[in-house]
Amino acid sequence: MSPQELKAVLQAGLLSFPLTDFDAELKFAPRSYAERLEWLQPYGASALFAAGGTGEFFSLEPQEYREVIRVALDTCRDRTPILAGAGGGTTLAIKYAQEAEALGAQGILLLPHYLTEASQEGLVAHVEAVCKSVSFGVVVYNRGACRLTPQSLQVLADRCPNLIGFKDGLGDIEKFVAIRQTLGERFAYLGGLPTAEVFAGAYKAMGCPVYSSAVFNFIPRTAMEFYEAHAAGDTATTDRLIRDFFLPYIAIRNQGEGYAVSIVKAGATLVGHGAGPVRPPLSDLKPAEVDQLGALIARLGPQ
Repeated sequence: MSPQELKAVLQAGLLSFPLTDFDAELKFAPRSYAERLEWLQPYGASALFAAGGTGEFFSLEPQEYREVIRVALDTCRDRTPILAGAGGGTTLAIKYAQEAEALGAQGILLLPHYLTEASQEGLVAHVEAVCKSVSFGVVVYNRGACRLTPQSLQVLADRCPNLIGFKDGLGDIEKFVAIRQTLGERFAYLGGLPTAEVFAGAYKAMGCPVYSSAVFNFIPRTAMEFYEAHAAGDTATTDRLIRDFFLPYIAIRNQGEGYAVSIVKAGATLVGHGAGPVRPPLSDLKPAEVDQLGALIARLGPQ
């Protein structure tokens, strides 16, 4: 898949990032992971981000990373495009990107470099180096320590033809509008805030109709129902689901630090597709919180 073909895929349809399965000893569980991907296949996500943020990329060692991407590609080959997460310092991010390309992934989501702040010149040099190390499509994730300006993105767009996507995880309306107006149709634009469904309407109004869904991991029917209503302008349905599910869900998620991942793993367990525990320093939901989530999911009906 060429970068431009990947860009076209990313401009329509629901995107998601599967959980990474761990066993009781916190080791990668490839069979369970493959079964998860098979379960999600019929629901029709347009692309999946393997070893992304919800897939706990930040906790994977290089050999595990390779196995996660390999299993995702073997399971979804010729059915769903797979973008691999890549991140860390420039040298490490390049190694991840090149590994993903060698395995046959269709592109990468370039996650923040983590921890330290960086100048715009440094961020441009980092993203450019990763883009030029591979030939497939790259989507940059503006979040955390990676806060690219419209001017920096324009420089990167001019220098890196395979930089085809921009995912926003900041929620800064002024900055996003400036980026969208500066870059126009040069990028595919993706909403990337936690529990993106709540922000989907606002992003659509700003020229970003596509987002990645975490809840697709455990309520895929509802996730698709929401996306299809969102795409069709059916605000009665989206408002109902936001009121009855997403706002109470966020209230549970906000009870603990790092729960954006933990609550998704808890949801997967509750619907019979458990992915094991999260790895430290993340922590799992407390029993009372799991009970709250279970009651909320039960109101949605079968998935």
